[in-house]
Amino acid sequence: MTAREVGDGNLNLVFIVEGPRGAVVVKQALPYVRLVGDSWPLPLKRAYFEWNALVRQAACQPRRLPHLFHFDPVNALIVMEYLTPHVILRKALIAGRQFHNLAEHMGVFLAQTLFRSSDFCMETSKKKADMALFADNVSLCAISENLVFTEPYFDAPLNRWTRPQLDRPALALRADSAVKVGAQEMLYRFTSKSEALLHGDLHTGSIMVTPDDTRVIDPEFAFYGPMGFDIGALIANLYLAYFSQEEHGGDRDERLAYGEWLLETAENIWSVFAESFARLWREERTGILYPRRLFEDVGDAAGATVGLHRFLGAVFEDVIGFAGAKIVRRLVGLAHVEDMESIADPERRALCEARALLMGRELLVNRTTFNDIYGLSCLARSIRTERKPL
Repeated sequence: MTAREVGDGNLNLVFIVEGPRGAVVVKQALPYVRLVGDSWPLPLKRAYFEWNALVRQAACQPRRLPHLFHFDPVNALIVMEYLTPHVILRKALIAGRQFHNLAEHMGVFLAQTLFRSSDFCMETSKKKADMALFADNVSLCAISENLVFTEPYFDAPLNRWTRPQLDRPALALRADSAVKVGAQEMLYRFTSKSEALLHGDLHTGSIMVTPDDTRVIDPEFAFYGPMGFDIGALIANLYLAYFSQEEHGGDRDERLAYGEWLLETAENIWSVFAESFARLWREERTGILYPRRLFEDVGDAAGATVGLHRFLGAVFEDVIGFAGAKIVRRLVGLAHVEDMESIADPERRALCEARALLMGRELLVNRTTFNDIYGLSCLARSIRTERKPL
């Protein structure tokens, strides 16, 4: 039997353990943030929350999670399926690979896991018990509360960016009242909305893909929060990939075309989510919210439809704001993304980052002005082709 460490994340150890009967993945929590070191301690209990999130999300959508074999709470480790020939989505996007099932798979996954863990569907007592369980995931939530919504906007010690090329736009954030207010408004929603069980850190590094399959991993940040947070986090990472495309080599026209595929994928994730959520609303709305006895059972299906559209409108606004916050934190905060970091020339990297930073700011400040997801694509194109952010 052999074991090799393959983790490249910010928090944990990940091993592939191989033997005569096959291979498994063993993920083990460390008592500190791996990216920083033992100066930043973290409780090992986060593995318990990850295990519970995997179990619950698999019950909602089993096809998109790895199979689970064992959880050891003493050693804070999870044994799960070795996904092969799957690759990390982020690396595949950098390489310019397309996955034509990605939007369908992720849109349905988001709709089913979010709807089925919400008060639209879940039995109230079970949801409240689950909320109490995940409410103890305090340390991981604190990381998001600080690193996503607060620290990028002041002189926090761990902030970093491409210096000195990105200095002007990065430092301008600290004097930008509108963007700071926008970030804090999104923090308020993050801390006060307990709509559904979230993955909590859904980006292109926590998705593994083949041309025919998509799996979601690493939900250790799981908690009950606003539905738009997971969706916004995912499309934010697609926008970061979009703004980095021209610097990843190959034919320029092919990279530009690939960028259009990334924007189309972001559009389709939201469209598939909204369509799938609407179907679940019609077929599985058995919870305390919008009960059928108030609407369909008394001939008022139209009223339920109005409620659906108003709720999705509120989620969409959250998606935009959270996407903006996620973009900003990946450019001027502590933890960055390989899409940008792998660009060797700091001048070229800073130009890509400045464009993405402008996108993040626009989404945070003007999130109420977008009527649909296609407006976000138009904004991304205009920033890439028409604006000079440096």
